[in-house]
Amino acid sequence: MASVSQLNQFPCKTCSVVPLRHQSKSSLPPNSIGVPSRFSEGPKLATREFGRARPVFRVWVADDDEWGPEPVVGEGSAVAVAEEEAPVEPSETAKLKQALVDSFYGTDRGLKASSETRAEIVELITQLEAQNPTPAPTEALPLLNGKWILAYTSFPGVLTLLSRGTLPLVKVEEISQTIDSENLTVQNSVQFAGPLTTTSITTNAKFEVRSPKRVQIKFEEGIIGTPQLTDSIVVPENVEFLGQKIDLTPFKGLITSVQDTASSVVKTFSNQPPLKIPISNNNAQSWLLTTYLDGELRISRGDAGSVFVLIKEGSSLLTT
Repeated sequence: MASVSQLNQFPCKTCSVVPLRHQSKSSLPPNSIGVPSRFSEGPKLATREFGRARPVFRVWVADDDEWGPEPVVGEGSAVAVAEEEAPVEPSETAKLKQALVDSFYGTDRGLKASSETRAEIVELITQLEAQNPTPAPTEALPLLNGKWILAYTSFPGVLTLLSRGTLPLVKVEEISQTIDSENLTVQNSVQFAGPLTTTSITTNAKFEVRSPKRVQIKFEEGIIGTPQLTDSIVVPENVEFLGQKIDLTPFKGLITSVQDTASSVVKTFSNQPPLKIPISNNNAQSWLLTTYLDGELRISRGDAGSVFVLIKEGSSLLTT
């Protein structure tokens, strides 16, 4: 703190001692220093008294200070330091979802799952159902909208279809379910892929809401899609059979000829419309209970305790 002798260096003509608590800033003379009166009248205070009083004084100077105003730093001020944001930890539900999807690896949608893997999947499903963020799925129909890809099931009918799809040169490419909540329709589709073509079998159905979790499904028609031509077969130079390499070069002409003939047949069928088969059987019905639903994962249960795990098209869970 500056002493009085140092303060006298300011170009002030008149200085007077004015108690701050009795006089406002506007009542001070133009060139003056306001200091509490007890510091100029009577005996001087001891140093420790001065330290205890901690007076506050302000200086008003009429003439401009060539150095400019000094910065004012309030007592106890601190400089804010930006801290790096800590990475957001995935929630418990997100961890369970990822663990469930990871457990599907190598199971071919459940067809090749071992009993141990099935037990692990059932446990993860049970834990997710306990954390269901949508307790009444049929009251949140917009969440059901869209195309859902089957990732796992224990339903015998689908597993039988998958086992038939493992025939040579034919495989099940995709099983999906598309829901339109506005029109209350469901479309189940199975895509098959062969060496030169792809085709699909689809069933169209209507559904009715029966409870906050349950819908009743009635199938109306089946559709067999026309074959679509895929890329040509790539014939290798040679293959290894029983420890010996067989040169396929002499057979390339024959294979190419067969391939061209097959392509011609496929193109002929591709121009035909899909084959629609009406389903008039009143017993062609089923029910579905949705036990977990969010924006990217759906778990449903059906007849005989079968379970279906479906992932929304476009979700990152399909690529992990």
